[in-house]
Amino acid sequence: MTYPIRPIDESEWPAFARVLDEGFNWTPHPQQAARFKAETEFDRTLAAFDGDLVAGVTSINSFTMTVPGGRLPVAGVTSVSVLPSHRRRGILSALMRRQLSDVRERGESVAALYASEAAIYGRYGYGRASHNLYFTIDKSRSAFVKNAPADPSLRIRVAKPADVRADLEGLFASVVARRPGRYDRKPQIWDGVLADDEGDQRGNGSLRSILAEDDGGLRGYALFRVKANWDADVVPAGELKLQELEAADPAAYALLWRSILDRDLVSKIQTSGRPVDDPLIALLADQRQLRASWTDELWVRVVEVDKALASRAYSAAVDVVIEVEDDVCPWNAGRWRLTADPTGAECKPVEDEPDVTLPVAALGSAYLGDGLLMESLEAGVLREHSPGSVRALATAMSWSPKPWAGLTF
Repeated sequence: MTYPIRPIDESEWPAFARVLDEGFNWTPHPQQAARFKAETEFDRTLAAFDGDLVAGVTSINSFTMTVPGGRLPVAGVTSVSVLPSHRRRGILSALMRRQLSDVRERGESVAALYASEAAIYGRYGYGRASHNLYFTIDKSRSAFVKNAPADPSLRIRVAKPADVRADLEGLFASVVARRPGRYDRKPQIWDGVLADDEGDQRGNGSLRSILAEDDGGLRGYALFRVKANWDADVVPAGELKLQELEAADPAAYALLWRSILDRDLVSKIQTSGRPVDDPLIALLADQRQLRASWTDELWVRVVEVDKALASRAYSAAVDVVIEVEDDVCPWNAGRWRLTADPTGAECKPVEDEPDVTLPVAALGSAYLGDGLLMESLEAGVLREHSPGSVRALATAMSWSPKPWAGLTF
């Protein structure tokens, strides 16, 4: 069977949302559903139809995302689901292929997503491009190193997040370009970040904020919730759940963390996700007290090889012919000469013999600066024809700080 695919209009939202409810086993509160609908770009939705029934869906959020050395328009793929009754019929593959063609026609050379299941998106050319670090810290063992930065002009102010929204938005906008993977937040996204209805609290208390500021204004903020708890009804054992922490400079960053770690009636701090190179690791005197686990975060798809590779910066010089394997976006398949150094890059189609042959997902994994090219070579996932070419490519594409988006879309 074939399943016609087209964008939906706003009147078809209930049918679109029903597929997501079934696919993700998630029934949102009415306020959450309203916010989700407000974030949806209906002209960038796609639905596959079985007669009048919406059987599969996907959507895109249009972002400006930081990449090594600059910022690019990126297609933020989201809301990918198929009704359980219609699995294994090729609907997801048809939706993903149509979506990638639409992304290319729109002029976006890169797509990115958060994967609900890590095994799904590699077959559509997405590569694991960044990681999330989750950690728990025992408050009683959170001393900083002696040379931790400090600025006597800084002070902490407690504020209701909704009351200082404009300040939070401004501070975030000032730091978003520092790390690959971070993306601009539209007002609808901020609505979700600061949401504090019962469904958002989930038993963890109301959303709180602290600000690090001086006479010149805001230099950082933290958003968090505190789940009150007492051991044996007498010993404070609250859990502070950090939602996000942003700072313009190291002193503000350290002060915010110190305030979080010293919170009264709290014994444990948990993060909802931090970059794997979070500076807190260097601040802690006993780094073993940061009990961490990690998982994949952003997955990136190179939609147009030449445009994407020429649109980012490189950490070292490289001149390599890359043979790209891509059976989903056939316009990418072939040989491309990447010539780059820290001053600029050029990528053009060639017929020369390749130095390296790799699946397009490997390029997506490396695109934001933290790929696994050498590991993929050792695993036999890619093939090196000219000795040293993979190491040269991996070195050139590496970047610091490491990529991290910090907010699921």
